[in-house]
Amino acid sequence: MDQNRRTILKTGTAAGLAASLPGIIKAQNSPDQIKIGVIGCGGRGSGALSQAMSADPNVVLWAIGDAFEGGVKNALGVGGRFNERMQATTERQFIGLDAYKGVMSSGIDVVLLCTPPHFRPQHLRAAVEAGIHAFVEKPMAIDMPGIKSVIESAQMAKKKGTAIQHGYCWRYSPANRELFKQIHSGDLGRVVSIYGTYLASPVAPLSNATKKPEGMGDVEFQTRYWQNFEWLNGSPLVEQCIHIVDKVAWTMNDEAPIAAIANGGRAHREDQSNIFDHYDVTYEYAGGVYAHVKQRQMMNTHGENIHRVICENGSAVGPWNVFTLDKEGKKNWRFRKEKGKENNMYQVCHNEFFAALRAGKIVNTGEQMAKSTALGLLGREAAHTGKRITWEDYWKSEEDQAPDDIKFTDSFPVTPVPQPGRERKQTKPSRA
Repeated sequence: MDQNRRTILKTGTAAGLAASLPGIIKAQNSPDQIKIGVIGCGGRGSGALSQAMSADPNVVLWAIGDAFEGGVKNALGVGGRFNERMQATTERQFIGLDAYKGVMSSGIDVVLLCTPPHFRPQHLRAAVEAGIHAFVEKPMAIDMPGIKSVIESAQMAKKKGTAIQHGYCWRYSPANRELFKQIHSGDLGRVVSIYGTYLASPVAPLSNATKKPEGMGDVEFQTRYWQNFEWLNGSPLVEQCIHIVDKVAWTMNDEAPIAAIANGGRAHREDQSNIFDHYDVTYEYAGGVYAHVKQRQMMNTHGENIHRVICENGSAVGPWNVFTLDKEGKKNWRFRKEKGKENNMYQVCHNEFFAALRAGKIVNTGEQMAKSTALGLLGREAAHTGKRITWEDYWKSEEDQAPDDIKFTDSFPVTPVPQPGRERKQTKPSRA
């Protein structure tokens, strides 16, 4: 079976529907087990595991995989509180870049895809082809070939009846759902502009003192420090600030923009990484609406994670202290938690996903999640090139930042840091 993310979508048939629906599609509170697998056991993978186990009392961890042994041990430790439901025995614990194959073939019903984003399209394709329902963490790809693969996989999943749930967690936040109802109701008038920020400290920065051990391949070294390399994380704009970008998409009812223009660079970073430490992106939409996104990862600077939607008759503010303002700047609505209602957006995401599966409802958010990721990639490329890039033109991009059959031992020099206005040559791995 060809599981390369560049695989051309084959025609599906309705005959595959029954085979692709595991025995978990039963009435709510069914005692039947739901066997899950986790691929990628870092902080988000371990968190997703805990939330999936909490979503349904009969979810069991059946298989687990990570590029490194430490990741598997970490996730097993986090999930240990579920005791007898932790059933990923030694023979169903897989290590290495091919770990996903072992997890997929272990007999699971649902897989949680939480690896570095580069691997997401390949792993989603494998899940869909195997008829396995998938929770897909954000972002969904790091280049346009990957985006197109995700969309193909989503189309294939629709034909097979395979569920896909995205990890854009803010769309499951009860507070922000209510805020966006205020925005979309029309009570605030037409959206005029959007301003969102994600200003934070560096995520797992790679010190210049950290040297690649003798005998370790470039790919293994970079994968261990994946937050620092664009081919693995897609850039801080796409890996972290994508939540703000997704709120732009949400505000605009997931309509495509016209174009993006952006700035970015490295003001603080002087290390072995090849990523920017700040971006400033403006997305142009029909009707004269402009969305501004500011991202930064720098120590000792102002921190902020806020989105503001300015409308004709007022504005809306989130995502933490959620409220709306009238024209005079006075609060006229604010979100209030309902007693006894789940407000943890990560948990809500998994609660709804597993409840839908129990009810026999096939969720498929594949195309939406791919396009939100593409919106982030559009902004990244506008900053890296210094050009105004249209949405239409970017979808023609064929730049593939790394192949799927990459090996830990491959020689893979770090691609130079982008310089706006100058062409950047992508490096390619070679067998050692």
